[in-house]
Amino acid sequence: MEELRPGLWYWTAIHPTWYDNEVGSYAWDAGSTLVLIDPLSPPRLVDELARGKEVATILTCDWHDRSAPELVERLGSRIHAPVGGDGGLDAELFEPGQAGLPAGIEAFAATHPGEVALWIGELDALVIGDALITKEGTLIVPPTWLPENDTVAEAQRRMAPLLELPVELVLTTHGEPVREDAAEALRKALLQSSS
Repeated sequence: MEELRPGLWYWTAIHPTWYDNEVGSYAWDAGSTLVLIDPLSPPRLVDELARGKEVATILTCDWHDRSAPELVERLGSRIHAPVGGDGGLDAELFEPGQAGLPAGIEAFAATHPGEVALWIGELDALVIGDALITKEGTLIVPPTWLPENDTVAEAQRRMAPLLELPVELVLTTHGEPVREDAAEALRKALLQSSS
C-alpha cells in the first residue's frame, strides 16, 4: 500500500476473474470519513485507517464491486454506485452531477451507462475506472472497452468536461496512477485524434 499524498492511499491486487491482471484501488482519509474507491482485497492497514470513522465505498461503475460487499461486513461500509449499471448491488445510487456523495466527491459522466469519473476536489484528483487506463505510461481511452457502436471520439466528447478541472493526479484503476503532468496527460487522452 502506497501513500500518494497525505491521506491518499493506493494498492493493487490480482483480479480473481480477469486473466490474473492487477487492478488498482484507492482509500482517502477525508477526516471523519474513510472513502474507498473500487476496492479489491484491501490490506489490513485500511482497517486501521477506518477506526472511528464512517466508511463509504464509492464505485466508478457497479461492475467494479470487487470487495465492496465484504467491506459492508468488515468495516460497516455503505456502498455508493452509479445509476445505470446492471443494478445487482445493494447500493445507494447516484448520477453524474448529483450532490451528496460522501466527503464532497463529485461524479462526472464517463463512457458506459452506469460509469462515472470521480473528482476529489480537495486533492485535485480524478479517479477513473474503465473509461481511461494507463498503458505503457500513457493515459488512453481503451477502444475495445467502449460500449457497442461507440467510438473513441464520442467518448472523448462525453468526457471533455473533465478538462475544466484543475487535475494534479489521475487515479486509474487499470495501470499506474498519473502523478506528474496529469492535466496534460488527460488533455492528450481526451483531445488526441482517434484515427
